[in-house]
Amino acid sequence: MKRLAGRVILITGAARGMGATMARLFHAEGARVALADILDAEGAALVAELGEGALYQHLDVTEEASW
Repeated sequence: MKRLAGRVILITGAARGMGATMARLFHAEGARVALADILDAEGAALVAELGEGALYQHLDVTEEASW
């Protein structure tokens, strides 16, 4: 059984590095992952890699209006 089934996880800075690693881990454990970053091409590529249960949204966490 997947430990995070039924959960939704929001990850900022998710397009590469530690954020992408966490996205892969949480997704593998059954979570739906909402990925946010300013690196749109990398974020879209990660969603394509993960498939169903993954969503990407452009988000600059330094701009309050983006939230």
